[in-house]
Amino acid sequence: MSKSDPATAVGKDHKRTEVGSVFVSNYPPYSFWNEDAVPAAHAALAAEPTDDRPLGLYLHIPFCRRRCKFCYFKVYTDKNAKEVERYLDAVGRESRALRDQPRIAGRAPGFVYVGGGTPSYISARHLRMLFDGLKETFGWDDVQEVTFECEPGTLTEAKVAAIRDVGVTRLSLGVENFNDEILRENGRAHVSKEIDRCLPWIRDQGFDQLNIDLIAGMVGETWERWRETVQKAIDLGPDSVTVYEMELPFNTVYSKDALGGGGIAVADWETKRAWHAWAFEQFEQNGYEVSSSYTVFKKSSKTRFVYRNSLWHGADLLAMGVSSFSHVGGVHYQNEPRWESYLEAVEGGKLPIQRAFAPTEAERMTREFILQLKLGRMDAEYFKEKFGVDPLEKFQVPLAALQSAGMLELREDGAQLTREGLLRVDTLLPEFYDEDYQNARYT
Repeated sequence: MSKSDPATAVGKDHKRTEVGSVFVSNYPPYSFWNEDAVPAAHAALAAEPTDDRPLGLYLHIPFCRRRCKFCYFKVYTDKNAKEVERYLDAVGRESRALRDQPRIAGRAPGFVYVGGGTPSYISARHLRMLFDGLKETFGWDDVQEVTFECEPGTLTEAKVAAIRDVGVTRLSLGVENFNDEILRENGRAHVSKEIDRCLPWIRDQGFDQLNIDLIAGMVGETWERWRETVQKAIDLGPDSVTVYEMELPFNTVYSKDALGGGGIAVADWETKRAWHAWAFEQFEQNGYEVSSSYTVFKKSSKTRFVYRNSLWHGADLLAMGVSSFSHVGGVHYQNEPRWESYLEAVEGGKLPIQRAFAPTEAERMTREFILQLKLGRMDAEYFKEKFGVDPLEKFQVPLAALQSAGMLELREDGAQLTREGLLRVDTLLPEFYDEDYQNARYT
């Protein structure tokens, strides 16, 4: 990401949605990760833990019924049951190999996230096989939260029961929109009747938390349709709602069309932020509170998001599966992004690490700072205690610029983003990047 991306901190906003990543999920940018740093990842895994930071697990299930036109994740739509089983067996092998690493051995995970792709694509039998192996490998007594992503059309009543039975506490349903025309245009595999069909099954199982995802600015979206989608989400009453703004990363169907000269009717950033802001206002008027730049929680529930909060405060994340991203001992690494390369490495008894990055202490501090800013607030004392750095001094110049632009308010104990700043936070965060990472491609 760079200051030439769709929007920047102090008003140089390119209104048009252009091709390129906007959403910030890590720091330094992924484009700086490389094979030369892979030994640092192995060294991090081989070292004994020096603190009591939380440990979480991420499992990448890369199978989908159909690839969405806006999707930039590693997914496959052509794998049969035998190939699925081979992959899940490899994930089990990888998990056992990681458990034996000195930094991991004896540690119990506190949270688990199963993402994709479409985790709910796999059968109930494969689901039980996967979780039985994980529980045997790592133990499950300390797990506080298990998130599992679902696509409505892949669910049956029996599969929902199996998902609950294996220990999932937070079910995240990829709704995105309730309008069938928009769903079809954007390449979603499900339609609205499949959402309506699966919700009673989900409620009957009594998950601790139901989250639904929405995307503001999908191709074909209008104010009228967006209002209907938000109202439908309110009527359903989930424990939390995550609202993303449509972007065009480089490796999507829509992005390739745009780069090839085709016209893609993705709303501009001003419109998407207006839709996002309106949605948040409606949720707040109906018993929800804003928890981050994307998420609202129902006030009457005991909703929390252990995965997000732990990750944004420097937890170790042990990721398994093709192309998955880990953060262990302060070192970032990514698994092999190619199907056969991943499987051959794991089946050959090797950890499938393909590239890595070993940040400095200052870069680790900046990583936590920008991720926590996505919560809408920053506690200066936290950084003083953990890193011995006062962020109000370290980032004095960009913080002052954002305050002048009306994006945040400075306080003695930290900073608070304004609503406008919160809704465009991903475009503000590069202001805090080290000079070496400015004006560089994010991924």
